[in-house]
Amino acid sequence: MNTNSNVYTVIYTTVIVVVVAALLAFVSQSLKGKQEANEKADTISQMLTAAQFGTKADFQKIGNTAVLAKYAEEIEQAFTVNIDGEKMQDLPLDRVFSPKELKRQNYNIKGGPNKTGEPELPVFIFKNGTTVVPIYGAGLWGPIWGYIAFEKGSNTIQGAYFDHESETAGLGAKIKDDPAFQAEFIGEKADFDKANVFEIVKGGAPKDASGKSLVDNEIDAITGATMTSQGLDAAIDTWLSSYAKYFQGNVSGEKHCGKCKHEGEKAEECETTKCEEE
Repeated sequence: MNTNSNVYTVIYTTVIVVVVAALLAFVSQSLKGKQEANEKADTISQMLTAAQFGTKADFQKIGNTAVLAKYAEEIEQAFTVNIDGEKMQDLPLDRVFSPKELKRQNYNIKGGPNKTGEPELPVFIFKNGTTVVPIYGAGLWGPIWGYIAFEKGSNTIQGAYFDHESETAGLGAKIKDDPAFQAEFIGEKADFDKANVFEIVKGGAPKDASGKSLVDNEIDAITGATMTSQGLDAAIDTWLSSYAKYFQGNVSGEKHCGKCKHEGEKAEECETTKCEEE
């Protein structure tokens, strides 16, 4: 065959493309299991960090196998709930929600053309009573997600960890890279009776003359990262609002019917009668 002909060039190019495509497909398939294992371990390490079992750096050092073992040691139960706060199904030990799955549930929460079904919201409860739930939303340049941990039977935040795909280094990326920002959440409270369950605002919560915070559900936004802060704020509100009925029915001293806004003794009456949502 004439190596200088157009036919030869076409055939040669086609063969090269096919061979390279086959090699890439083979490598991708070969690495798929390892990639999934890494993603799962990373997701679990984020939950454990939010629950204050260690830092993300600690879990990166010990490796995937040790992270999975720590999770198995500490987790008590995991399940999904619906928007009404009702338990849907138990999750097996090896089932965690990756950012890709959180994205799908985010569509289901918000509705619209990308909705694939009713929301299935994961809840992770550890043996010490800590409850961890995820959040997901849009930052300035791409998706952001994370986990918020609550103290046993409480709406008080025990810890939080956030991650992102492509926020600006030194600015929006601080939601992940700055431990001081994540530490601001500790001890704050989520107000599940409000549409804005939690606030990330410039200047933080208003303070009295002594410097004491007057609001329990507000922290200071990241300086120079307004869009990322607003995106994280919206993601937290969207997801925690979806968990509102679940938490309202499971926070100590705040017994709710789950189908209406009745509390205390009235809520107990609702459990024994047919209660119409108000």
